[in-house]
Amino acid sequence: MEKVRFGLIGIGAQGGAYAGFLTGQGGFPGMPAPQCPPHCALGALCDIDPEKEKMCREKYPDVPFFKDWKEMVASGTVDAVITTVPHYLHHEIAIYCLEHGMNVLVEKPAGVRAKDVMAMNKCAEEHPDVAFGIMFNQRTNKLYQKIKEIVASGELGEIRRSNWIINTWWRPDSYYQQSEWRATWGGEGGGVLVNQAPHQLDLWQWICGIPTKVTSKNINGSHRKIDVENDVTIVTEYANGATGSFITCTHDAIGTDRLEIDLDGGKIVVEDSKKAKIYRMKKTEPEMNETMSMMDVAKLTMGNAAGGLYDLEEFENQDGWGYQHTTVMENFACHIIEGTPLLAPGSDGINGVNLANASQLSAWTNRTVSNPVDPEEYAAELNKRIKAEGKFPVRE
Repeated sequence: MEKVRFGLIGIGAQGGAYAGFLTGQGGFPGMPAPQCPPHCALGALCDIDPEKEKMCREKYPDVPFFKDWKEMVASGTVDAVITTVPHYLHHEIAIYCLEHGMNVLVEKPAGVRAKDVMAMNKCAEEHPDVAFGIMFNQRTNKLYQKIKEIVASGELGEIRRSNWIINTWWRPDSYYQQSEWRATWGGEGGGVLVNQAPHQLDLWQWICGIPTKVTSKNINGSHRKIDVENDVTIVTEYANGATGSFITCTHDAIGTDRLEIDLDGGKIVVEDSKKAKIYRMKKTEPEMNETMSMMDVAKLTMGNAAGGLYDLEEFENQDGWGYQHTTVMENFACHIIEGTPLLAPGSDGINGVNLANASQLSAWTNRTVSNPVDPEEYAAELNKRIKAEGKFPVRE
């Protein structure tokens, strides 16, 4: 096999962009179109919408089109599928594909409920010869890769505190009105935590570790005509005593993207996911605490000791957004063809879903919860909201 033929299930905004990526015909509106990855090809398209079928047959006349994704899986026209569908369907499609020997790259989030993602991961364990990945394209960002290496190496000691403000998700009411399933408990499974923020929830845990306790304040319909959360403040606790916070919303038109990680021997600051500053202290904070006199402290607070306090390294990342998606596709294809390790194994998707579930359950019940939470308790609480919403059937 020289190229992996991808089948796209769902040709909405994301699936349509991926079709453009895989044919070199474009991508996300306003974004430069990346080249088609060398080991990837568009094998087939699938959607139940007649208008999407008409568009696909006109734009990609030589690409097979299917109305039934199971028929596409069995057609012999694809080697792998990507699930660009509403979130509740990710695990259902993935499990079917895994059981039928079809490689599957799941779009984020891995699912809405941890119990569904757990079932998907269990199925993947039972079919180890089938490739299973997730579209965590932000993991291709070389800036975050370097930061993960620095933290994991231990050169700056243990993490004490991490904070991520990620409010660059401004969405007007017209965005939520694009389709009936969007911004609903029964159709989408929530708001910002399942739609916009999963990439950062993944990166935060990928770099800083998985928290043990979660306390969250989530506001539903903050300045928007929706019933799901779009303003979230999460506070976390970790096994080593560290703390963290994660703040996100969709009503900040200016927006902020800033990650700070405080460690025993330094500090890491990332702005806009593009520029990073690494402060390497010449003495660790515990050493400073034990040895500094009040005269030294006075110099420090007056700003006269900065040069002797730390060394500073700065670096930037220039990767384009669409290029990150195609990098994941290429990595997935090379994993199938050559056995290249996956940048984002599908099983990793459970971490972000666990944290999102913990955040929601904490906010719904007004208490601090353990992470992960009881998946059945979360599912029951979610069903209460789906039933009250009255637009979709409750989920078993």
